[in-house]
Amino acid sequence: DSESPELSLQDPQEQLDTISRQLNESLAINLMQKVLKMSPYDFEKLVVQLLEKMGYGEPSVTKKSGDAGIDGSIKADKFGFDTIYVQAKQWKLDSTVSRPEIQKFLGALVGKGASKGLFITTAKYSNEAIQLANQKIVLVDGDMLIHLMIEYNLGVHIETIYEFKQIDDAFFDNDD
Repeated sequence: DSESPELSLQDPQEQLDTISRQLNESLAINLMQKVLKMSPYDFEKLVVQLLEKMGYGEPSVTKKSGDAGIDGSIKADKFGFDTIYVQAKQWKLDSTVSRPEIQKFLGALVGKGASKGLFITTAKYSNEAIQLANQKIVLVDGDMLIHLMIEYNLGVHIETIYEFKQIDDAFFDNDD
């Protein structure tokens, strides 16, 4: 029997859940490899595209140099009430964004008169960076970035949809 021991002990629904999880884990790994191969400027554009897909308005990417610590901006809503400034760092997976990077971004936000920002990286964050960001900066690490890209179909597409049906007991439990 070529079935894995993990799958053979599961009912069909559990088997499908296991296979789905494995496929999504593989997709996430492959998607991250693609993201890491992008140019830094294309990565910044990807981040802004993701935010647009998530429902934010008027995305823009700053010019390649002299961005004063701001890589892009989006409107908090489609009506454009508040601007959210974005910092995007495409770093190696084993890298860590530390407190000084967050301090620089906080300084850039102050320079723009902004109260909140969004820092997105392919790496991780140090505990000190997380503490400093507190409520002024939302931090998105590589795992969350890839999860959001998959959830909002950015850089991925639906390959196959399977439809499974169950008996509708309410249909047959007619007391009339």
